[in-house]
Amino acid sequence: MKYVDEFRDPVKARALASEIAMLLGKIERKRDRPLQIMEVCGGHTHSIFRYGITQMLPESVEFVHGPGCPVCVLPMGRVDDCVALAEQPRVIFTTFGDAMRVPGSRKSLLKAKADGADVRMVYSPLDALQLARDNPGREVVFFGLGFETTMPSTAMTLLQAKADHVRNFSLFCNHITIIPTIKAILDSPDLHLDGFLGPGHVSMVIGTRCYDFIAGHYGKPITVAGFEPLDVLHALCMVIRQIAEGRSEVENQYGRIVPEHGNPQALAAIAEVFELREFFEWRGLGSIDHSGVRVRAAYAEFDAERRFSVPNLKIADPKSCQCGEVLKGVIKPQQCKVFGTACTPEMPLGSLMVSSEGACAAYYNYGRIDTTGLARGRHETARVAA
Repeated sequence: MKYVDEFRDPVKARALASEIAMLLGKIERKRDRPLQIMEVCGGHTHSIFRYGITQMLPESVEFVHGPGCPVCVLPMGRVDDCVALAEQPRVIFTTFGDAMRVPGSRKSLLKAKADGADVRMVYSPLDALQLARDNPGREVVFFGLGFETTMPSTAMTLLQAKADHVRNFSLFCNHITIIPTIKAILDSPDLHLDGFLGPGHVSMVIGTRCYDFIAGHYGKPITVAGFEPLDVLHALCMVIRQIAEGRSEVENQYGRIVPEHGNPQALAAIAEVFELREFFEWRGLGSIDHSGVRVRAAYAEFDAERRFSVPNLKIADPKSCQCGEVLKGVIKPQQCKVFGTACTPEMPLGSLMVSSEGACAAYYNYGRIDTTGLARGRHETARVAA
């Protein structure tokens, strides 16, 4: 297939849905609960709801929405650090747009901008580097955020800054890694997953071989998937076929983009600039060993955490917000106490409602959930309980 419309063909989608139903029929007789398949990537969550994929599937399979949205797993304390950096004198703080509204304990970056901080949205770290060249009397800080998908562009920007001797540019590094995260999920006693849809964009950089431990050690099938509706349905079909046949393997549905061994140039840039942190804090998942990266000592002059005073405090999420439980797949977004009432995309209380890839935002925008009914139902429950 060459054109995007071919990946949205309803006839082919129905054929894949029928094949999934047939495979599930073979499995159902042996099970007392639905199959639970985690889509690790927030982009998949968005596609699943945007294209109504859940409505096409039998109730004997459910998607569990994983922590693959980097904005969603950013802990509140790191947002506070961003605000503290943005409020430093002479600092221009640059960030991708989806991080602007993530709530901290005091304010978001958008609120900091409204209060007078020089916070600017950029489309790439190279935009931030150009700002540094254009403003030699200011300190320009780039908020590096994302999984291995965005690490290469950040690393190459630091390499360029060093080569060009741009001394007023630095990185506030919050890049995270996918493999320790999946391992932490698999070790969680709260979850009983049957398989995975592997992240497409991350795998474009790191390849597919690094997922061997999921199939080999944990015995869970995984299929790396693309982002169009036929990609998701095809990958789901591949995972369910493995389960039906008693196999646990790493398969690659997104072969048109994802190579087995990843992108060697991108991986080399990452290895040159970054090293693993001993641990990193995740919203909802707690501290995960070796799940984040920091700037190597050779590039310390470009490290905002070394250049500026950063509070680096751990801040608990609001008690009413249940982003953590949603991230771990323990509850669905609409089961959160504030979903669609105190927490909406316009006024997000939790990070999962901010990004379009967040599970709560996907449910809110595409889930066909009557939020007024949710609020009324909760009120009635509280009144009866009283």
